[in-house]
Amino acid sequence: MDDRFDLIVVGGGTAGLAAAIEACDGGLRVLVVEKDSRIGGTLHTTGGHVAGAGTRRQIQRGIQDSPDVWLKDIARITRGLFREDIIAPVVEHAHEFVDWLDDNGFAFDPSTPRIIYGHEPYETPRTHCGIDAGLSILAVFKPLLEAHIEAGRAQLWLNAPVTELLTDGAGAVTGVTAYTGGRDVQVTAPAVLIATGGFGADPEMFADLVGLPLVSGAHPTATGDGLLLGEAVGAGLQGDGVYLPTFGGLPHPTTPGRVQWEERPLLTATERLPWEIYVDKHGKRWVREDELSIDAKERALVDVEDLTFWTVFDDRAVDESVPMVVNWTPDDVRQRANVRAGVHKADSLVELAQAAGIDPDGLLDTVERYNEAVDAGGPDETGREFLPARIEKAPFYAMRNHGVTLVTFIGLDVDGQARVRRSDGSTIDGLYAAGEVIGATATTGQSFCSGMLITPSVVHARLFAARLAAGQR
Repeated sequence: MDDRFDLIVVGGGTAGLAAAIEACDGGLRVLVVEKDSRIGGTLHTTGGHVAGAGTRRQIQRGIQDSPDVWLKDIARITRGLFREDIIAPVVEHAHEFVDWLDDNGFAFDPSTPRIIYGHEPYETPRTHCGIDAGLSILAVFKPLLEAHIEAGRAQLWLNAPVTELLTDGAGAVTGVTAYTGGRDVQVTAPAVLIATGGFGADPEMFADLVGLPLVSGAHPTATGDGLLLGEAVGAGLQGDGVYLPTFGGLPHPTTPGRVQWEERPLLTATERLPWEIYVDKHGKRWVREDELSIDAKERALVDVEDLTFWTVFDDRAVDESVPMVVNWTPDDVRQRANVRAGVHKADSLVELAQAAGIDPDGLLDTVERYNEAVDAGGPDETGREFLPARIEKAPFYAMRNHGVTLVTFIGLDVDGQARVRRSDGSTIDGLYAAGEVIGATATTGQSFCSGMLITPSVVHARLFAARLAAGQR
């Protein structure tokens, strides 16, 4: 087996593929080690949003933008809570990546660049995506990696989990041990990049690091392998204590602890004005439902017990507020109630509360006060101004929602050059990290910022690989 590599990439997902291709382009020999049976990682499940300022497509559409303007937008949305030493170079070079995708046949969604309203929006259209979500990015990465493999510049090991980082007497990382072909294989290189993603699919690690119950929409392979590998050789973590859920999702019909993202409730007021109220297990409301800022709703949800709430509405709302759930018609809502997990229907509010697991007295009191505010013309006690109708027409409905983990905020601590650091701030020679494994706190603070999951993963990894190819470690 040829083990003469310049770089070992642990993880064949978004950041790992970007780094491997860039390193091979720069003349390095690269080994990509992936525990799954296929490459791509979260590109198989993500929406694939990529941001860039000053991109070719922006210029073609007359959109004026610049890295400085974008950085100010990021600072506004994240409230300044991001690693500027990481993000400033990403913002400066992101347009190069978007244009590189264009040069390599990326199938852009014709509507992009545009402003995305699923999270707190930018003030300028700078989010790009493909017609096939994250798979559009993979469709560019895959043939480029295959060409390097064919030319002998890269190797790819699939079904090969890395079980150990190899170190020398001084603590420098010198390679990895991977389980492949039914045995442990050691392979060495002067540089190892950890790009294994987050831990949003591992309930035990999530409970240990975040201390909250996990309902996951994360990719199934996001089990925190990279954090364990790094910590075993002394790596420190960043982002401790930071968490923000994605706002609401119905429980998966067959798999506890997960959500079915294709059937998510539309809870953003910019997508659908709410006829329902949100209540916790005590039947109490905790945020104004017509709040336009999804960021404000997500932050309020952090303080809700068990991150669980119910949307409560009546039969009139089923017809008037459409669609309540992506891909559901009003008939779907009625037919799936008391059949689909988390969707309840009853002829009275008391029966509804009992079926859903909500305190009946609390719910009755809340609905009564809400109806009084509707009669008075509002706003109500939460400040809600959109009060279209009383909740009074039976049957009544409740949909259980949970704060959803798509991305994790805690990860390996790195410096601006992707070098992994110990808890004392010193770097571990030979060890680097990029992508979600460094934690979303580094790139988006305690917020969700459009395109700032994939974009930093790719650009940070490409910049690292370019420096490595230029002999800069």
